[in-house]
Amino acid sequence: MATLHSDVLADLGPRIVGGALPEGATLTLEWLGEEYGVSRTVAREVIQVLVSMGLVESRRRTGIRVRPRQEWDAFDPAVIRWRLAGAGRSTHLHELSQLRAAVEPASAALAADHATAEQRREVVRLAEELEVTGAAGDLRTFLEHDIAFHRLLLEASGNVMFAGLGEVVEEVLRGRTDHHLMPPEPKPEARRLHQMVAQAVASGEPDVARAAMTTICLEVATEVASTIGGTRDAS
Repeated sequence: MATLHSDVLADLGPRIVGGALPEGATLTLEWLGEEYGVSRTVAREVIQVLVSMGLVESRRRTGIRVRPRQEWDAFDPAVIRWRLAGAGRSTHLHELSQLRAAVEPASAALAADHATAEQRREVVRLAEELEVTGAAGDLRTFLEHDIAFHRLLLEASGNVMFAGLGEVVEEVLRGRTDHHLMPPEPKPEARRLHQMVAQAVASGEPDVARAAMTTICLEVATEVASTIGGTRDAS
């Protein structure tokens, strides 16, 4: 049942987010059952998940309807993943880049003040791994280290609201790689900036950590804009 539930969500979610099932479209448990060959129980569970994401509403008199985009849970990792896979990818990447630029520099600065000794050691280790895998052009391993690096800084900030954005940042980083918006080899300058952030956090220098992370976020935004500039909202 869990597999069926996941399979239906993996197809239905993108159909809603991508506009194939537009705002106001009506869904029924019967239609879901026929469309995907699942029981009413599975169909009901799928709807409950979509309701929790803000994608649909389920009311006794009006039935199940697709909600307006502005009412979706913009921070839900699955919603982010589906939006990045759709036609509006460039707009969403721009929004996510702005979010990162607003949050991650502050997070890095707070981490320099509040990280534990273990977290300080770990962020340095991850920066070293990023240098090795980045120089080797091993994008998949680099991605896993990069995700761990940025999530650690959010957690080490000591701010639970920042830490709660870990999955959001992970989806952004995975999306850039999955949709071929990363350079073939992470730039040496970017790797150096990650090391600068790590060393600043390890040595308790919040201003340096903030400045280096700001540069990372701005460079990412510039790279994304350059990569998708000719295909804005067309990929």
